[in-house]
Order: sequence, then structure tokens, then C-alpha cells
Amino acid sequence: MTEEKQPPSDSRQRLDKWLFFARMAKSRSIAQRRIAAGDVRVNDQKILQASHTVRAGDRVVLVAGARSRILVVKAAGVRRGPYEEARQLYDDVTPAEQESQPSNSFGQAIRRAGTGRPTKKERRVLDELRSDGDWWSD
Repeated sequence: MTEEKQPPSDSRQRLDKWLFFARMAKSRSIAQRRIAAGDVRVNDQKILQASHTVRAGDRVVLVAGARSRILVVKAAGVRRGPYEEARQLYDDVTPAEQESQPSNSFGQAIRRAGTGRPTKKERRVLDELRSDGDWWSD
């Protein structure tokens, strides 16, 4: 019988709270650290204060390593709810080519086939091809 609180459509909200409610950070303190580190931009301006306010229509860019995520704020949050509820707070406008890139914390380990030094497996195959196959015969 309780009505869920809805913020006014023109309301503003602290950036760290919005990131927390939108499930972009596990806690407000983590959101504050990411903002202070310069990993968050609002409307193409680097924001260093967690108290910066966002409102509907603002463009938020989150940078994590080599990957970035572009979100457009649709509404201010009321609480940190499930994913479906948080998803209603933003539109994800990240370009498709960025989303399709594999995310790997060891980015240096990813390389296109045929570039750089061969792996051990590739060297074994090359050795097998170069030899006449008489390794184990007497």
C-alpha cells in the first residue's frame, strides 16, 4: 500500500549517488574515488567533485582502463534497486564497436594471429613442419 517515491522530472542529483543508484559503482565511496581519479566526464567536462549534480539529458562518460561507457541520464534515482530498475535511469549510447571489443585485463596478451613472436604452440607446429618427421626414429 506504499507508493514508491518518484523524483521530480527536472530534479538534480549528486553524481556519486546517481552512479551508485544506476549500478555503475558498487558503493558511493567507490563512485567518489572514480570521480576524484578523473574517470568520469559529464557533458565532455572532466569532473573531480562527487558533489557535482546531474540531471536528465546529461551525458556521462565512464572510463575504466582502455574501455569507456557513454550514458545519457534519463532520471534521478530514488534507491539502489535491481538491474531492471537501475537500467531505467540511463540510456547506454556506447558505440557498438566499443562494446564488441573483448575486455581483457591483460590487454598485452591479445594479439592478432600472425603478428609478433610466435607462441610456444605455434613454434611446435613450425618445428614439426620444418623437420622431416624422423625425430623419434633410430
